[in-house]
Amino acid sequence: MSKIERGRGVSLWRQIAERLQHEIVAGTFKPGTQLPTEIELANDYEVNRHTVRRAIASLTENGFLTATRGRGTFVAEAPITYPISSRTRFSEIISAQKRQPGGRLISSSEEAADEEVAKHLDISAGDPVLRIETLRVADGVPITVATIWFRKDLLPDLVPHYAELGSISKAMARAGYENYKRDKSWVTAIAATVHDARLLQVEVGFPLMQITSVNVSEAGDKLQYTRSRFRGETVQLEIES
Repeated sequence: MSKIERGRGVSLWRQIAERLQHEIVAGTFKPGTQLPTEIELANDYEVNRHTVRRAIASLTENGFLTATRGRGTFVAEAPITYPISSRTRFSEIISAQKRQPGGRLISSSEEAADEEVAKHLDISAGDPVLRIETLRVADGVPITVATIWFRKDLLPDLVPHYAELGSISKAMARAGYENYKRDKSWVTAIAATVHDARLLQVEVGFPLMQITSVNVSEAGDKLQYTRSRFRGETVQLEIES
């Protein structure tokens, strides 16, 4: 490894992080392989261990590395392939790739639908809706924060169902809508807010992919309007035609 450039206005730990990130992206360090120890990296870059530790912490926070107590630091696994289709189910997608899905309720409330929510749920502005925010993980790693609005008249008990089951699809099935489907999806690049950065364990301003979607029942009733913010490096979208 080449020496770090001192005196060029970029902190040493950031230069190390950038070089390691480049090697990960280039495939020098394969997914699942163990990174050299802090001592080895410090010797290679001719810096102290604290500088290396800060670089590793930054890459870990941004999803390129994972640290396991007692084992070391490893290159993060390949991104999850996330199909966008008429039947998009987070738990099913994660399980199919031999990872463990999970979710928890961050907050819930009942509120009056604003113009945007009302338009997507085919109701009138001011009609009651249920709003929840969830954090979804794969193998314990935060993947997406979602804000979801449900029609209260069709899904009055959705919130307690989700709080118990930890899965939107299971909660919907319990409410009688097992075969709901995706009607529309929109994908936008956004920067992580302070709130989302804290939940997704990334830095403020970190690039996220926002998927906005509408789900409908078999009868065509609008059930759910969602804004999901994904850590951009953890998933690759697969658009089905």
